[in-house]
Parts: sequence; C-alpha cells; structure tokens
Amino acid sequence: MERTWCLGRRVSLGRRCLLGRVCLQLHLSVQGSSGEAMDQRLQQAQRFKEDGNRCYKEGLFRDAVSRYHRALLQLRGLDPSVPSPLQAFGREQPPVTPEQERALHGTQTDCYNNLAACLLHMEPVNYERVKEYSLKVLERQPENPKALYRAGVAAYHLRDYDQARHYLMAASCSQPRDANVKRYLQLTESQLSTYHQKEKQLYMGMFS
Repeated sequence: MERTWCLGRRVSLGRRCLLGRVCLQLHLSVQGSSGEAMDQRLQQAQRFKEDGNRCYKEGLFRDAVSRYHRALLQLRGLDPSVPSPLQAFGREQPPVTPEQERALHGTQTDCYNNLAACLLHMEPVNYERVKEYSLKVLERQPENPKALYRAGVAAYHLRDYDQARHYLMAASCSQPRDANVKRYLQLTESQLSTYHQKEKQLYMGMFS
C-alpha cells in the first residue's frame, strides 16, 4: 500500500505534487504481507529459537543471542497487546487467533529467558540487560523460577540487595534445594547484614 502526504502549496499533476511542496511517500507493509501468513512467521521464529538453543548447548553464546534476537524480530508487530507504529498511518495489525497468541507469547518468553541465560555466560556480564530480559519473562510468568533467579543475580551485582533478596526468596520457594539460589541468597543476606551493621554504627556515632 502506498500513501502520499504533502505539505505546502499544491499543484497536482496526476499522482505527483510539484512547485515546492514537500512530499512524503510511504510504502506501508508488514513483513510477511506479500503472501507470508502469520503461522509462517511464528514457525520461522520457532526455528530461530531452536537454532539458538542448539548454539547455547554448544557454548556458542553470541551465536545463540543472535538467533534469539532474530526470532524476536520475526514476531515484531504481531503482538496484539503492544500498539504497532503502523497504526499511526491507518494500518491495522494482522488478526491473531488465541492459539497464535499463545504461541507468540510462548516464543517471546522463551527467547527473553534464554537471552538472559546467555548474557550471564558472556564477559563482561551486562547485568542491566539480564535484569531487563528476566523482568520481561516475569511480566507473563511471575513464578518462573529461572527468571526469578536471574533477576535476583542481576540485582545482586547491581547492588540492589533488597530487590535481590525479593527475587531470590521467590526463586527459593519453587527451588528450595537449588545450590545456586542458596548461594546467592546467602551472599545477599551477608551484604544486607553488613549494610545494616554499618548503618547502625553510623547512627550510634551521630548520637553518642
């Protein structure tokens, strides 16, 4: 679909605008509009995700990150819960069935969860991004133990110990025997204890 917007004085010649008018022609299209159906995009995203999983198992974390991003790119503009920029130009999002929406959200959630896992293996670790991806998972799956753990780890390294304890305690409820959860919870409690002890000494010094 082609649309033309013109600013200024108009002199028309067919479909063209002349004499100083500033014209903007936009060819509006959604990826896949030329014959590629919604299911095909979902399937392509699933294939990219599976490629990412294979790369992750082989220790190719950067390649895995690339595949997960490509999967998410396939899904861009399809999520009915996210306003599309194309709506500003009168273009509606393609309709999504309940089954397609479940597949869409499932693939998105898996990719964000796996991206967070990959980043924890890549030095230097971008804990801000790990936290961001983990929180995207928790928006749809508030009790996802892996996302809770990774959000807690990220918060710990970002020195937000209260938030780290919140996420790690929640992860511990579903994974009480997980050694990594226990270790980070102990580290967090230790940091909080040290902080509160210093705070107590500071107040005592102020009023002594």
